[in-house]
Amino acid sequence: MIIEIDPIAFYIPIPFYGWWPIYWYGISWLIAILSINYAAKYYAKDTGSINKTLIDDFIFYGVLGAIVGGRIGYMIFYSYESFTRDPFALFRIWEGGLSFHGGLIGVIISFLIFTAYRKISFFDLSDHMAIFLPLGLGSVRVGNFLGGELLGRPTEISWGLVFSNDPLGLVRHPSQLYQAFFEGIIMFLILFFVAKKNPPKMFLSGLFLILYGFFRTITENFRTPDAHIGFDLFDFLTRGQLLSFPMIIFGIVLVYLSLKKNNEAVS
Repeated sequence: MIIEIDPIAFYIPIPFYGWWPIYWYGISWLIAILSINYAAKYYAKDTGSINKTLIDDFIFYGVLGAIVGGRIGYMIFYSYESFTRDPFALFRIWEGGLSFHGGLIGVIISFLIFTAYRKISFFDLSDHMAIFLPLGLGSVRVGNFLGGELLGRPTEISWGLVFSNDPLGLVRHPSQLYQAFFEGIIMFLILFFVAKKNPPKMFLSGLFLILYGFFRTITENFRTPDAHIGFDLFDFLTRGQLLSFPMIIFGIVLVYLSLKKNNEAVS
């Protein structure tokens, strides 16, 4: 099956300019922000340290951290040589290029700054937001699919797709949808139902890191490595997988510390 999806969803008229293109990827980011904000507020309390007003105040800083961190991360992790040759490429975001791992670092920094300024617990906020971040991850992965970005590896499976923008015209895994399913739907369901069990502080933050790192490592096996990088290690490990391993380790440490402190408190 050949998929012919225009990455431009529609155009809007701009006075004295003409028609401005609105891309599916941009729409997916908007849906991601709105869905995270809505769900995080819906399940927040009216009062207390993590309340609906605080979520509204934080979301701007979280989005800013994700975008700035994602762009810097991309230039460092995936395009370092071009960055050193032309540092101003960092600011040309219209050329594309956001890294999840860089975006995560940016969000963590925004957590640190915001919670320090508001004098609230870092992990109270991160545990709450970790439940709903997969909603945004899934939306952006669908945006990748609609934009014909991050193509999957060649395959002979019956549900393989040919993307109209693929210069090789190969049947490929719809890896963007695999990632949307696991990084979005499955991660959200796991975190949501674990949260219902009232786990100790830090647990959900650690579990988020473990789940994302694990699912990214698995689904990356169906995604074509970046053409200018290829495989990083042993001719089968990609840059995304290598960046995900520290997430898993750090997540395990957080879960361990969470359970240890909880057991000490109970005893």
